[in-house]
Amino acid sequence: MTTTIIRNARLVDPASGYDGPGEILFDETVMAVGKSVEAPARAIEIDAGGHCVLPGLIDMRVVLGEPGAEHRETFRSAGRAAAKGGVTTMVVQPNTTPVIDDQSLVDYVLRRGGARADVRVLPAAALTHGLEGKAMTEMGLLSQAGAVMFANGDAPILDSRVLRRALSYSTAFGALVAHRPEDPYLGQGCMNEGALSARLGLPGIPAAAETIMAERDLALAEITGGRLLLDMISAATTLEALKRAKHKRVKAYASVSVHHLALNEQDVDEYRTFAKLSPPLRREDDRVALGLAVADGLIDVIVSGHDPRPAEEKRLPFDEAASGASALETLLPGALTLHHNGVVKLIDLVRAMTLNPATLLGLPHGRLTKGAPADLILVDLGKPYRLDSEQFLSKCKNSPFDEKLMQGAVLRTFVGGKEVFAG
Repeated sequence: MTTTIIRNARLVDPASGYDGPGEILFDETVMAVGKSVEAPARAIEIDAGGHCVLPGLIDMRVVLGEPGAEHRETFRSAGRAAAKGGVTTMVVQPNTTPVIDDQSLVDYVLRRGGARADVRVLPAAALTHGLEGKAMTEMGLLSQAGAVMFANGDAPILDSRVLRRALSYSTAFGALVAHRPEDPYLGQGCMNEGALSARLGLPGIPAAAETIMAERDLALAEITGGRLLLDMISAATTLEALKRAKHKRVKAYASVSVHHLALNEQDVDEYRTFAKLSPPLRREDDRVALGLAVADGLIDVIVSGHDPRPAEEKRLPFDEAASGASALETLLPGALTLHHNGVVKLIDLVRAMTLNPATLLGLPHGRLTKGAPADLILVDLGKPYRLDSEQFLSKCKNSPFDEKLMQGAVLRTFVGGKEVFAG
């Protein structure tokens, strides 16, 4: 295995709390970290030029097309896009065809993803068979097969008894249960409900659709003791419910997509279908509240919400267009807007995309400490550019960040010490 040393770097490691100058030596694992590190003569030396070395990003919310819809995304194409975006571990959602609700399919994702992708691929197994919200899957066996968490994709579980049983059962082996909080009856719209939706003549989805379901889910987590992740929250009112639950020491966590941290409902003005997402982009005060929640640790995880859609599904009238965006390559630069605007300290921002996901999933990654897997990225925080989604390595080129000015780019990506991207 090749030994590499990166010198003249700014090391940002949430696990140790260190943000400062240093060097890092690694092969498959991190061998040494410090302000001055000795390296063997055979080691490849990289001068970071003062740029940042971060743990590789762990994206807990990635939707692929494989198996069943390979025209949208494959393990290979997603792996290349992830490496370019600094994502070294992808947790893929179970809403594929067939649904990942069986041990053989968990094994398929692990084997196929490991063979085809440049990065680590881990499966989230389905909470219910076929994602129908009726019959709970055999979570114990799926966990033994390699599922790192359980989710129901974008389909909320309406039957409270089913979700309660799943949360109760999950306590037997400490599994993480992720659930998208959205009342599907109130959620029958295509953008945020408000003055803008009224002006555009589009049916809106109120923030209450999320908050009502989140309140229920948090109550179920409290009575069962299960570990619940509120998946991709978008509303300030949901934060209030989450804060109350955490104050009562409920095992409740939350993720937010990078789009909801950097964009708001005005980005869908003029019927921009590339900014049509689920959950929808909310008001500016929601966006601000979400950013502050990341800063104070109320929101635990930032995800890409990668859900690629081909052009023919997006270039339609707004209410007919599919929700979703290609986001593996915009997770880091999108999140960095919070740092550049002075909202979140860099180390806290990195924590939400590395150490926190690793801790929730029980992974050894997400840290720059001796003995940890050498999953790391070299980042130019200040590199300015105008995003051109046509340059994406993802199969689908739709992004709400298209043509926006961005700042921050990945220069190199290493997975297990192997360089998988060089910009």
